[in-house]
This record gives sequence, structure tokens and C-alpha cells, in this order.
Amino acid sequence: MPQQERLGKPEMVNHQLGASGRIAKYFLSAQITPLIALIALLLGVFAVIVTPREEEPQINVTMANVLIPFPGASAKNVEQMVSVPAEQVLSQIADIEHVTSVSRPGISIITVQFQVGVPRTEALVRLYNTIQSNQDWLPKNLGVGEPIVKPKGIDDVPILTATLYAKNNQDGAYELERVAHALEAEIKHVKGTREVVTLGGPGRAVNIDVDPIRMAAANITIADMRRALQSANLGAPLGEVTRNNQSIAIEVGKYFTDAEDIAQLVVGLHDGRPVYLGEVAEINDGPPPAERYVWYGEAGKHVAEYPAVTISVTKKPGQNAVAVADAVIKKIDSLKNMLIPSGVEVKITRNYGETANEKAQKLIQKLIFATSAVILLVFFALGKREAAIVGVAVVLTLTATLFASWAWGFTLNRVSLFALIFSIGILVDDAIVVVENIHRHMKLNPTLSLTEIIPSAVDEVGGPTILATLTVIAALLPMAFVSGLMGPYMSPIPINASMGMLISLAVAFIVTPWLSRLWLRHTHHEDALTKKIAPTFTRIFTPFLHDKNGKKNRRKLGLLVLGLIFVSLMLPIGKLVVLKMLPFDNKSEFQVVVDMPVGTPPEKTASVLHAMSAYLATVPEVTNYQAYVGLAAPINFNGLVRQYYLRTGGEVGDIQVNLVDKHHRSDQSHVIASRVRPALQKIAQKMSENGQIVKVKVVEVPPGPPVISPIVAEIYGPDDAERLKIARQMHQIFDSTDGIVDTDNSGIADAQKIELVVDKKKAALLGISQAAIVSTLRTGLAGEDVTYMHDASKYPAGTRLRLPVEAQADIEELLKLSVSTSTGKLVPIRELVTIEDSLREQPIYHKDLLPVNYVVGDMAGKLDSPLYGMFSMRDAVSKIKTPSGSLSETFISQPEDNQRGYALKWDGEWQVTYETFRDMGAAYAVGLILIYLLVVAQFGSYLTPLIIMAPIPLTIIGVMPGHALLGAQYTATSMIGMIALAGIIVRNSILLVDFINLEVASGKPFKEAVINSAITRAQPIVLTALSAMLGAFFILDDPIFNGLAISLIFGIFVSTLLTLMVIPLLYFVAYRHKFN
Repeated sequence: MPQQERLGKPEMVNHQLGASGRIAKYFLSAQITPLIALIALLLGVFAVIVTPREEEPQINVTMANVLIPFPGASAKNVEQMVSVPAEQVLSQIADIEHVTSVSRPGISIITVQFQVGVPRTEALVRLYNTIQSNQDWLPKNLGVGEPIVKPKGIDDVPILTATLYAKNNQDGAYELERVAHALEAEIKHVKGTREVVTLGGPGRAVNIDVDPIRMAAANITIADMRRALQSANLGAPLGEVTRNNQSIAIEVGKYFTDAEDIAQLVVGLHDGRPVYLGEVAEINDGPPPAERYVWYGEAGKHVAEYPAVTISVTKKPGQNAVAVADAVIKKIDSLKNMLIPSGVEVKITRNYGETANEKAQKLIQKLIFATSAVILLVFFALGKREAAIVGVAVVLTLTATLFASWAWGFTLNRVSLFALIFSIGILVDDAIVVVENIHRHMKLNPTLSLTEIIPSAVDEVGGPTILATLTVIAALLPMAFVSGLMGPYMSPIPINASMGMLISLAVAFIVTPWLSRLWLRHTHHEDALTKKIAPTFTRIFTPFLHDKNGKKNRRKLGLLVLGLIFVSLMLPIGKLVVLKMLPFDNKSEFQVVVDMPVGTPPEKTASVLHAMSAYLATVPEVTNYQAYVGLAAPINFNGLVRQYYLRTGGEVGDIQVNLVDKHHRSDQSHVIASRVRPALQKIAQKMSENGQIVKVKVVEVPPGPPVISPIVAEIYGPDDAERLKIARQMHQIFDSTDGIVDTDNSGIADAQKIELVVDKKKAALLGISQAAIVSTLRTGLAGEDVTYMHDASKYPAGTRLRLPVEAQADIEELLKLSVSTSTGKLVPIRELVTIEDSLREQPIYHKDLLPVNYVVGDMAGKLDSPLYGMFSMRDAVSKIKTPSGSLSETFISQPEDNQRGYALKWDGEWQVTYETFRDMGAAYAVGLILIYLLVVAQFGSYLTPLIIMAPIPLTIIGVMPGHALLGAQYTATSMIGMIALAGIIVRNSILLVDFINLEVASGKPFKEAVINSAITRAQPIVLTALSAMLGAFFILDDPIFNGLAISLIFGIFVSTLLTLMVIPLLYFVAYRHKFN
């Protein structure tokens, strides 16, 4: 009998229905079925409305800085007396990832980083409890101050920044700061806002510029001024008196309210007359000498720069970034010409709410396109009624999954939405398989009604469909347990996809059969596709099933497949496919971070930033920028992890560069950042002088978990000086290696320091304490806010005693200040101290209780992956000589023996890449084991699952050449695609093997059953494969997730073609003796 006739023969199924058939039969005519569909739809609409929208998943990284002051102590004393004991105490806390510290003269900054996912409140309770219960760890009179704890987390990243600037010449930073301070309280009224802070602006003080000569003439010292200011600025309630049957409150003393009050203060007596503060000092109420500068620059046709301040706004946890940002902007607009004067402009320079909404809208649009494309595919393959049924099934599955995602606690962000887009092709599979089988049974049994056909048709594919769905979940779900920063970043993909798969299974057994009964109609034409492909498949399979030459042909096919796998695996080794953690996203911003030599005044740093910003203004894609000198720009998630918020001092500078929208430029932000880097480096070199090197880094927003730097070399060893020497050698290796840019190390360049040594004997003879000399000198140079004005201001102005700015340039002017002897006579400090020149101390870093020096760099150029830069330096590293011999290397954990020798540990992106791929590899292995167990349970055989899983290695034949063909990097998202492929491909194998078993059970010859499986199941397999490829096609243009799309498209394409051949043949080889 010809193959076509045999396939077209009516097939009656009169066996006992299984679970899936019984479910389908119950809901086929149940009144509740349409209500279930309606509820699923409404829940999805509800979820889209209420789910908070964010650009990236909110990763719960709880960290805290513990600042411990130790005034006057050297860096080494701070390290040994404060940092080391504090680290040992803090490392007792459970669930800590790292404890790091930096010891500088006078202060220790210890950072406690908790493991990802530890709830913030719980982490901070443990931290405070540990600090409070160890308050006695240092002697009381050592001089160490109270620890200050500054917790930081994802909610400390501003979602919106508004920059205030004035185009007129009247309003400078001081006036702008007053406006910003007035706005803060109003913005804080907006629901959902958390912290509203003004960056920039000089602040306000009553500046008391002392004159040493006039003070000496009037016999007045700094100590006299301090005492007079503190004692005069005092008041208190005394109680009440009763008079005429009325209680009257009595208060004494009046606080300072303006500069005139301070000028009229009597600070002493000289020759019998009072000496007023205004006679021995210049007093003015206004900005103190500038220590930081902020300006706003416009690029394009109208290049201009204006003084500015920036207001940064963070949101409360769980709030919708879009709603909060929109409400803040609306509030600012409403305050124009009220609190914001007409001459002051406001520019929104960051709006993560807008970018989150734009990303969400675009991805929802892609979701609709992907769904439409899949429905269109079913329309062409099966017909319009079938397409409508599949369309409804997909829409209901998506809406129910969106609700489940919201209920799980996910937000609408790029990762959770990508999970749905990538899932479209898989979610539709259950509905397609069910509808296609009903469609097939209708053709096989034209005389039966749909009510009779549907339960048996659903039941026939029910078992394999449940198993296939569970295999995809088994492949994906272990990824949810990936540790580190990458875990929560990627977790929406396995969790959303798995929930979607379960929901799609329920929809396929409940709603799809019900819709099929209502909408499908009997057709009287033969299945054209099956008739067309039957001869082709018969022709392909015959040589491999031939009794004489079949074995030889099968061996040739096996060798060919193994050869293709080998070639595919060689592509990454030959660098035709580059391995990287995650590619860069196409953002509308990047940052230029400038580090001047220690001791550089802010004015010099500002001149460097002006030169750089002048160049950036000429870059066509730049729309505006904000420059910050002496403080950090508003942080992003990258800045949070790298602790940019601790950057202060005249030697630091940031430029926040905003680009035009990505729709209005051809180049991606990474390309633009790479293009501007060489020009900025040239400016830095030009501005470097006398060996004082200006360091500049172009920092992009990372696509996933940020690290301290893409390439980090940690140098461990016992001696500080030797570690620094090795770090500087390592820095030279970084500089001389091709493609490595933005290099730096944790040491500081040699910088001058002057030490004033007190002659203790002479001071003691005169009755002068060292404390009096130290406090006088400190007040004269650094300034001291002795007391504060009481003028009903949110930011009270301090009464700041100090030398005039022009006098601070000369140490001799400082030494003209006098102190009082025990007899009341004044002695210039110049007579009590000697000057010694030395160098500033190096900061001392620790990581996880070990002293360390860092060398950092980034990778740019053709390969653009830090892994290759790191490994390309290993030859040069092996030549570094240390006192203990050669420098040993570690890659995963700190060196074990830190006392005997020196070691290098590679960190940065490498560490995250290793941990991510390690965990994902483990998840892949667990997924394969789970798939094997599921298939063993279904088929009751140990061999059949191995045959079913055989196509998994075939995915490599598609994935690697696909990446090479498109010139894409193999990233973590590519790996996710490969893991998903394992489940998808096994699904096809299950359908084939299950059909072979059905055919053999119905009495067909084994060879015929093998060929029939490929012919009959080709349509649903190709349909589900094409739908998965179509879903992935819409992700292809995304910079981060295109690896996942490439893996799915090429992997499914190649492995589907090979599966239709390889699985039936393998099954034939394994069981030919049993069934023949």
C-alpha cells in the first residue's frame, strides 16, 4: 500500500482517556471555561496597570560604609589600630560577601558588602548589632571617634536629576544653591520620593577671616575668639513667673541671627577698652572659598557653559519609577516663576522613569509583534480558525503570566519582558501541538463530531505535551539559582518562562479544546503538506534503513555530525567567536571620570575638565553635559558598586555626558564612548606636567552586574612598599598591552607634605599646651565652624574662623598666629615649631582581612572582552620578580599563604563571568539530569531518554557558527539560549519517539513507523520551531539579548533539521532487534 494512502487511513481511538483527555472532555462544554479565559485576560490587564516599571531589575545589593575617624593618626596607625580590629569584628556577621577597607591618615573607611538577596533591614540590624556590641574594642582615650554607618543600596541611585543653571551673569552657584534648597522640601512632598539632595554649590557661612597682625596688636588669640563665640551664642528657657493671674515665660540670652551680631561681639579687652571681633577679622555672610564647582554645558549649534547645581531624587522601594519621575517633573514645572526665578533654567538631565517607560513600551510592542507573527505562521500552516484559537491561547497565557510575574514580585523591566518575548515561541507550542492534532484527527475521522474527536486528540498528545513542557521547565528553572549579582539580574527569565509554560499547558488543556469545539469545522481535503513531504522523507531515510548499506551510511552521518560539533567548538578557541560576560547596552549617557594627582587644587582640576568638556561639546551625538569638580556626579548602579559617592577633594572630577536619543543617531553609545576616549586621553596627556599624570576613564553604564573595573589585578603580600612596587610594575604591563585602556592603580603619586613639629620642651616652659597649638593651626588653615547662626534656615550657616584665602598660600602667614602663655603674653607659633618636608602617605587597602593593592583597566578595540586582555598579560606577569621569587597567580580565590610571598589574583569581570558560567553550567547539568529523570518516568526505559536527549549537543552546530556569522559575542544570554534549547529540542524528540511507539502499538512495521514519525510530526515540530525562532527574531536587535536570539534562531534551525533525521535513526539503531 502506498505511503500516502496508509497515512490517510481513518484512525479510530477507543481507549480509556488519560488525565489530559479527561480534563479536555470536562472543560469542553463546562460553563466555567469562558469565565476562566475572561479572568486570565482581566488579571493580565490589571498586572500591566499596577506593575511598577523599571529599566533594569532591582538587585538587592546591601552594602554599608563604616567611617571611623582617628584624627592625627598616620595611615599605618589607622590600619593597625582601627581597620584590622574593625574588619575582624565585622567579618563575624553572617551572609557577608566581602569586607574591604581603606586606611588614610586620620580615617578608616570599611565597606561591608552583604550577599545578593539578603534583605536590607535584616542586614543592617546585624551590622548595627555587631558594632554596638563591640563598642569596647578600643581603649576609651585612644582618640578614635564613634563609627558612622552609611548604608547604601539600589534605592540610593537617583532616578531623576534636575540641573539648575542661569544664563545671566548675576546668578552664580551660590544663588542657584539657595533656589535648589527651597525646591527640596517641595519635591519631597511628591509621593514615592525618598531622598532629595542638592549637589554643587559652595554652601553658606559667616566667614570670619582673621588678621594675625591685628590680633597680635590687640592681644587676642584664636582660642579667645572661639571661647567668645561659643559663650555668646547661648540661650535657655528659665521657667515662668506669675503676674496678675497670668503665667509669663522667661528666657535668657539671644542667638546670633546675622553677621552684624557677630561683628559686634566683644572678644577681649586691650588697654582697658573692649576689642570687637569686627576689629580683628573681616566678617561677611556668604559663600565660603570655593572647594567644588559644577557647571552645565550645551553642545551642538549653541555651545555654552553656565554655573549650575544639580538636584538628585531617589525613590522608595517598590515605587513605580515612571510615576514618581513624572510627578516630580510636574511639581518642578508648577514652581517656575514662584520658587524658581525667571532667570533660572531647569534641565532634566536624568530620567530613569522615562527610559524605563520607553523600554517597557518598546518591549510590549515587540511582544505584540512576536505574538502576531506566530499567529500569522499558524494561519498559513493550519488555517484562519486554527490561528484564531492559537492566538487566543497565547494572549491568555501572556496575560496570566504577567499577573503571575507581578504576584511573584517582579517589576516590568527589560529582563522580565524579554523573558516573555523569548518565551512566546515556547508558550505557543502547547496550543499548536493540541490544535494541530485536533486538526489531524478531524481529517482522519471526518464522520465523527468534534465533541468526540477532541478528547482523544488531546489525550494522544497530552502525555508527551506535559512531559515536553516539564522538560523545558527542567532546563530553565535551575538558572533561577545562579548566585552572585547575575542571579537576580537573570532570574526573571527562568521564573517567568517556567510560570508561562505551566499556564500555557493549562490553557492548552482547558481553553484550546473549548475554542476548537466552537470554531473548528470539518474540511474534506487531504493534508497537502504530509502528502508533499512523505516521498522526500522516504527518500532520505531509505539509505539509512537499508538492510545492506544502512549501517555504513549511518556511520558516515554520525561522523559528519561529530565533525560539525568539533568545528563549532573550535570557533571560540580560534577567537572567531568572542566570549564576554554581557555586551554593552545602547544607553543615552556615559561618564568621564578624571583623577588628578593628590594635592591638586580644584581650580586646576576645573581647567582640565573645561578642556575636556570643550571637546565633548563638538561631538555630534552629545546633547549636554554636567561637570563636577571636588565631588561625584549623581551615581548610577555602577557608581553604587564602585563607591563613586565617596569621591571628594580638589583632585577629583566627573563629567556626566548625555547623548541624543538613540533613534536620532546611527552609532551605539559604546561606539561613541570608544571614539571619544583617545581624544580625552590626549587632552589628559597635554595637561599632565612635571610627572604629575592626569588619569581619565570613560565609564559606561554596564549592561548587567557592575564590578570595580572590567579588569582588576589584586596584589597580595606582606610588605606595603613591595606591594606598591609590584602594583606599579603591573600598571606598566597594563599600559603596554594592546587594547587595554583607562588604567590606574590604588597607590597615589608622590606628593609633598609639610610636617610642623612642636618643640614640646619650649612650649611646656612657656605654659603652652600642644593641644592649643594644634587647634589654633587647624582653625587657621582648615577653618572651624565654632558655632551656628539661628536664622530659621534648613541649612544653618556656621561661623567659620580661618585665615583669609590669600594668606593660606604661605605657611609663614599661618605661623604668624599666636598662642597665649600662662602669663597671658602672646607667642607666635613660628617660635614653637620647626618645619619638616616629607611625602604624603599611601592609602592602605584591605580585602577580606588581607592587605592588597589594586591595578585596574578596561578593554577596548577589536576583541572588546576583558577576558582576552587579562590572559594576554599573563606572559609579562610571569616575568615580574618579587623578593620571594616569581609572582604567583590565582584566578578564583585569594592566595592562601599571604605572609611568605607575593601573589596576584585576577578579579573584575572575570570573576563574575566565571561565577555566572560556572553556575549556569551547573544549572545546565541539573536541567539535563531532571530531563533524563522525567523521560525515564514517562517511557520506563533507561536507553530511550539517552536517544531523546541526543540532539542536545547538536545545538552547538547552530549556536557557535550563528554567532560567528553575525559577528556577535558569546555572552551569558547566549548561554541562556543554549539552556532553553535543551528543553525545546528534547520536546521534539519526545513527540517523535512517542509517535513511533504509537505506530508500532497499532501494528505498523518498525521501519515504516520510524519514517511515519518524521512525516507526521514534521508539521508540529517545524511549526513550533518556527514559532520559537520568530519569537527570538524580535530580540535580535537588542544589544544585550541578541546572544539569546542568535542561540535560539540558529540552534533551533540546525537542531530541528537534524532531529527529524537523527532521532528516528537512533531509535531504529537501538530497538531494531526488539521490534523487527
